[in-house]
Amino acid sequence: MPPSIRRWLSLAFVAGVIVLELYRFIQFGQPSAVIEPSPVALDNNQFQWKDVPQQYPVLSMMALPTARPLHIPTIQYDFSWRKESKEETDKREARLKVVRENFAHAWEGYKAHAWMKDEVAPLSGGSRDTFGGWAATLVDSLDTLWIMGLKKEFMNAVSSLDKIDFSRSTGEEINVFETTIRYLGGFLSAYDLSGHAALLTKAIQLGEMLYVAFDTPNRMPNSRWRWKDAATGKPQEAAAYTIVAEIGSLSLEFTRLSQLSGDPKYFDAIQRITEQFLRYQNQTRLPGMWPVIVTPENNDFVSDNTFSLGAMSDSLYEYLPKQYMLLGGLHKEYREMYEAAIATAKQHNFFRPLNKENLDVLISGLLKVYEARVELIPEGQHLVCFAGGMIGIASQIFDLDDLSTARKLVDGCIWAYESTPAKIMPETFRLIPCKGDCVWSEAEWHKEVLNHQTGPEAIESIFILYRITGETALQDQAWNMFQAIEKHTRTDIAHASLLDVTLATPAKSDRMESFWTAETLKYFFLIFSEPNVISLDEYVLNTEAHPFKRPSPSWGWNTKGT
Repeated sequence: MPPSIRRWLSLAFVAGVIVLELYRFIQFGQPSAVIEPSPVALDNNQFQWKDVPQQYPVLSMMALPTARPLHIPTIQYDFSWRKESKEETDKREARLKVVRENFAHAWEGYKAHAWMKDEVAPLSGGSRDTFGGWAATLVDSLDTLWIMGLKKEFMNAVSSLDKIDFSRSTGEEINVFETTIRYLGGFLSAYDLSGHAALLTKAIQLGEMLYVAFDTPNRMPNSRWRWKDAATGKPQEAAAYTIVAEIGSLSLEFTRLSQLSGDPKYFDAIQRITEQFLRYQNQTRLPGMWPVIVTPENNDFVSDNTFSLGAMSDSLYEYLPKQYMLLGGLHKEYREMYEAAIATAKQHNFFRPLNKENLDVLISGLLKVYEARVELIPEGQHLVCFAGGMIGIASQIFDLDDLSTARKLVDGCIWAYESTPAKIMPETFRLIPCKGDCVWSEAEWHKEVLNHQTGPEAIESIFILYRITGETALQDQAWNMFQAIEKHTRTDIAHASLLDVTLATPAKSDRMESFWTAETLKYFFLIFSEPNVISLDEYVLNTEAHPFKRPSPSWGWNTKGT
């Protein structure tokens, strides 16, 4: 996660050791040097994760639904009603070509300087292993290669997967959430798109590993997992404290793995987590939402008093309507949980910010809940820009009157992009909530300061809103964003993150996370693609933009043997 989240850590109530754990995960600043950790490996060359005995085995497995999937209302606009002119087609395809070329530039830089490493350093030309040392950028980019038609590069990447060994890692500790969304999601989506059996094999190998992290007395996972201890039979406990998004955002990947492998244990693992969220949703300090810190070790999902749709919480909420779709509408608790959460967020989190143009836009802020009051902290985040897309999708599939809310949230992120000298939205920024008639005050505005960095969430929601409404103005706004990002981030090697977008020419950081090729460039590519490319009525995308095939009453479950 980006460095902005450091601001959040000052709000956390947990002990210093926990703050240090969170900081290490979310820190995204520029390191002083590229550090290559030594691999940590198990001594037994014949080791297989599937052979590790469960110390707390599941006695009664929860099964995937097998009934006919329900009809879920369509998400996408009926583009057949609108015929593109030749001029419009030429403009769209020219933009598509530029996006593809930028992906190819980043990919070639990774190949030349960091092949089989997790990340390329786009300024120094070094490499980093930040997510286990299993070639994060390669795996995270597999489906992007396929979607962009780079099939030769795709096959070359697939042929290299045998070099990834999940009995070895560059770290003593594994982040289960990041490993799930980037690696497991990457393998599964590339398999769903291409059908290459090696990808499903690799997904199952990784799934067997991750499943061991759930082998605790209450079957809640250890999110910062000392994998080697688990492999050698040491008893495990669930995490004492964890970010709520980390434990609440495993459902899509584990469900899809169960669907494709035929093994229900992965779905069982995440459904047990869902039951805890459902049980405690209305018992928190802000009923309907869950706090940003929870204690899986003793099933405490209620004590913390900080609530947000942004950093440390985001994908928990994002996955509720998406899991409903992936399960064919047959698990209604996901709809119920979403609707309760969004009702609370609309009441407390969303606010109209003071802005010079007096635009009617919304931003989602942070909440602190005390005994007698709910305090809104009007801090915007790039991460929470996903919310417009989430609400847009849910408005369609659940037939909710929330599309105008989704549009205002998307417009808020577009406004934030257009309001900085670099024309790139800051990662975090303070705002002033409107009161009454929202009269502009230059003096009040300058009391707050913008921060830095950018990511995929804004273009994600703009893409989704475009696919819902068919409005070509959204493509133009996306292109303006892309041009600003490309201008400031491109290096001779790849693309770099930025240190301060309050400057007309921001300084670069020697970091390119895998989400650049997995998410950001993919969403820019998709908004300029034909609307049937990764249709939202056929695929559900995980929080790392990996598309999984959806079931439907017409073509069934898209599972093993179907």
